[in-house]
Amino acid sequence: MEIKEYTCDILVIGSGGAGCKCAIIARQNNQDVIVVSKGLTFKSGCTMLAEGGYNAVFGYVDEEDSLQLHIQDTLKGGGFLNDLNLIHKLVTEAPARLVELEKYGSLFDRQEDGRLNQRAFGGQTYRRTCFKGDETGHEMMVGLRQEVIREGVKTHGEVMITKLLYDEAHERIVGAMGISLKDSSIVIYHSKATVIAAGGCGWLYPVTSNAVQKTGDGIVMAYEAGADVMDMEMVQFHPTGMLSPKSRRGVLITEAVRGEGGYLLNKNNERFMINYDPRQELATRDIVARAIYTEIQEGRGTDNGGVYLSVTHLPDEQVNTKLRTMVRQFKDIGVDITKEPMVVAPTAHHFMGGIRINTDCETNIKGLYAAGESTSGVHGANRLGGNALADTQVFGNAAGLKSSEQAKQTEFADPDEDEIKEEISRINSLYGDGTYRPMDLKKEIQDVMWKYVAIVRDEDGLKTAQTKLDEIDKKANDMKVSEIPEFNEDIIVALEIKSMIKLARLIIQSALLRKESRGAHFRSDYPETNDAEYLKSFILNKNGEVKTVKRGLFD
Repeated sequence: MEIKEYTCDILVIGSGGAGCKCAIIARQNNQDVIVVSKGLTFKSGCTMLAEGGYNAVFGYVDEEDSLQLHIQDTLKGGGFLNDLNLIHKLVTEAPARLVELEKYGSLFDRQEDGRLNQRAFGGQTYRRTCFKGDETGHEMMVGLRQEVIREGVKTHGEVMITKLLYDEAHERIVGAMGISLKDSSIVIYHSKATVIAAGGCGWLYPVTSNAVQKTGDGIVMAYEAGADVMDMEMVQFHPTGMLSPKSRRGVLITEAVRGEGGYLLNKNNERFMINYDPRQELATRDIVARAIYTEIQEGRGTDNGGVYLSVTHLPDEQVNTKLRTMVRQFKDIGVDITKEPMVVAPTAHHFMGGIRINTDCETNIKGLYAAGESTSGVHGANRLGGNALADTQVFGNAAGLKSSEQAKQTEFADPDEDEIKEEISRINSLYGDGTYRPMDLKKEIQDVMWKYVAIVRDEDGLKTAQTKLDEIDKKANDMKVSEIPEFNEDIIVALEIKSMIKLARLIIQSALLRKESRGAHFRSDYPETNDAEYLKSFILNKNGEVKTVKRGLFD
């Protein structure tokens, strides 16, 4: 097996919004940077797919908006599980980071007076979401890509990182290794600092808005290296994903549709959200997703198991201008959204859990940093729409600064050769003519998670999921994995399965610990929020220890 080795000051795992911002800042601090991406560089992350907007307090539309209100909205939306220090950093730095995006070449929509336009998103006191129609993430990546190229950042696409590497003394992370999708060669990276910006894990579920690469690899790698992970039970289901055709099931229908005034209707043509929250369609995502779930479960959904999302009452010009992507997306399947409603259902969207960080994006492992959706603490129990894109830029920036500071003070160190040999052996052991196809096992994991660990959970279901995952894990030791070197999907999916099972178990473990309902975590056997016992985050570590950190407005 061929082995390729590369050296850089800073290794960034992930080429989405957070990874690109981190790389830009590191290069501006004179660091040699390599960005590694599991898919095509710049194109395979979730930032490219993000549609709705970027929250920043400019007050250009509603002058009454303030940083304090943004903090309060984020805390309330997150069930008060958020890390206050992280929220403060997000809110105070988001405007400056957006201005930098425009300098890179990302252009946001403006009002007639030339100032940035801002729209309403769920859970906001005032309109603070900056946007580019309904293709904001794509526009951000246009500018970020240009700046990454201008700064001379090296990029390696289609490389799946599978393990973080310690030095020989096991004191710090000195790089990472993985496998090339192009030729199945082993790739080893030597670095002074490593940043995980690999996104979330939407593909733990069969219905998701996420890019296909998002199976939680980065979070699991960090956990296996000893990093603390937190709030693992908190999986957000976006209320509105496409329901049909089957090939597009789960594809995101942006919150901007509701922000522009779209109505949610059941099969009786009733605006049902008034029965669940006075904010109606602009309630937080956890509330809207559960409302849609309830309407469907109680027989008020469409024949194919969804509800209607309608903009037919809005002016055609508004729809065609502000929701261009949605117009095209549905025109492709023969639906004119200016004349007929969209059929929607919840889709796995954002992971609020992940690697625990501080405001400098440091983990508890020396030499290891994390940013973006791979991390926890910013969004608490539920993320507000528009906060994720801001998150990528604020914390990508922080990771770039702090990793550069460390790299300047650090010498290269050799990795533990035994760890490298063990990982090569593990990868090689997956090849074989076993019984089970990796893709079939991946689907089994997804079906278990959708049935037992999704929008509504209970103890019996969670424990059933644990048992079924144990059975799948045994099957995963007997897989049929081709040895064809070029673009071998079998070996990639086989590696994903191992990560997915570990991640699913962590989600279930935390979901069982939280015997209440809060944010995106709803337990039908404990439907009430219990601040007295559970206003705290659960922190898990590979050593088996479960720690907690108290939360609350004034903690």
